Amino acid sequence: MQRALPALAVAAILAATVAAASDARAADVDVPPGDGLAKAVAEAAPGDVLHLEAGVHRGAVTITTPRLTLEGAPGAILDGGGTGSAITIEAADVTVRGMTISGSGLSLPDKNSGVFIGLGGDHAVIEDNHFDENLVGVYLDGPKDALVRRNRIDGLRRLRLNERGPGIEVFNTPGSKIVDNDVGDGRDGVFSVNSRDNEIRGNRFRRLRYAVHFMYTNSSRVLDNLSVGNDIGYAIMYSDHERIDGNVSDHDREHGLLMNYANDSDIDGNVVRGGEKCVFIYNANKNRLAGNWFENCDIGVHFTAGSERNEITDNAFVNNRRQVMYVGTRLLDWSVNGRGNYYSDNPAFDLNGDGVADTAYRPNDIVDQVIWRAPAAKILLNSPALQVVRWAQAQFPAIHPGGVIDSAPLMKPPRPSALDRLTP
Repeated sequence: MQRALPALAVAAILAATVAAASDARAADVDVPPGDGLAKAVAEAAPGDVLHLEAGVHRGAVTITTPRLTLEGAPGAILDGGGTGSAITIEAADVTVRGMTISGSGLSLPDKNSGVFIGLGGDHAVIEDNHFDENLVGVYLDGPKDALVRRNRIDGLRRLRLNERGPGIEVFNTPGSKIVDNDVGDGRDGVFSVNSRDNEIRGNRFRRLRYAVHFMYTNSSRVLDNLSVGNDIGYAIMYSDHERIDGNVSDHDREHGLLMNYANDSDIDGNVVRGGEKCVFIYNANKNRLAGNWFENCDIGVHFTAGSERNEITDNAFVNNRRQVMYVGTRLLDWSVNGRGNYYSDNPAFDLNGDGVADTAYRPNDIVDQVIWRAPAAKILLNSPALQVVRWAQAQFPAIHPGGVIDSAPLMKPPRPSALDRLTP
């Protein structure tokens, strides 16, 4: 005896059958430049492909037809006219590719964008476009499983930095991916708020405030991105269970990596070079930092505000003016299972040849603690009194203050593969 299919399964089969029948009647429609695009979009059927010919297509469009594709020929430009969003997507499975999109409005509260994708725009694909002179390049406002890839997004350079929108904004869009885009001259490269299960991979970010900026974004992945010359590279705030792997921050001015109230995350194989602080960790707990390379910063890692139960091992601290700045008195051992980190200023020996130094590494001393708490004391740095304090501490390690100690410092720096992506 055959069992009846559940009602949901029957509904899904019927929907798929209807969609297939509709797409079988889908048409390829050539749209000449001018004012006719909005009419062509309104008259399109599910599955249609609208081919935008070279030239300027004037006027904003709203897509309410599912499975519609807008595809531009070389030289096709969609100009939104300076109000609202140039393209608004309210239907599922819509694709926009291969054109220049410009001319959004200038209202951040109204989310004016080159492409705005709303709640109904699940599985949208935005690819191979050039976004120019839009307040926000692409805005994902609630769709599931959207894909934004291989776009070049140039922000509104005529506005001040804080007046611009991000290149790509993500709000409550689970499962969406931002892949292989080139983003510059906006406020942030990718700004994600109240989202989860997202992937930011293989993007290049330039001339921005933040390259990647997470707020309340959980269980997401930031992989193999390149941030060059921004204020801050990767800012993970109030977000948990992240995977931050294989990214490069090259001469971002303030911080390469900022962890603020970020917890239970893996930060592996990243490279930070140049800038004020390679890493700033503020009230971030139960994270694992392993296999990263921190080079030529004023401070390698600034660790403060009660951050606890973090594992910091197999990292390389190379030629930073100050390798570690820990503002606190609690004793922290930065070694795990007999492996610590590499410090380029550690004059240690390895007599048994096991790759681990024979003595512990202490990056900070009593004088450091005094200077951090009373900056005016810097005037005494070269005084005989402080030199005596440092000599005494070297002779009697028991008088060291609490702070970071690496009981198993490495003799050679672990080398992440992301180093190969740095230019000389």
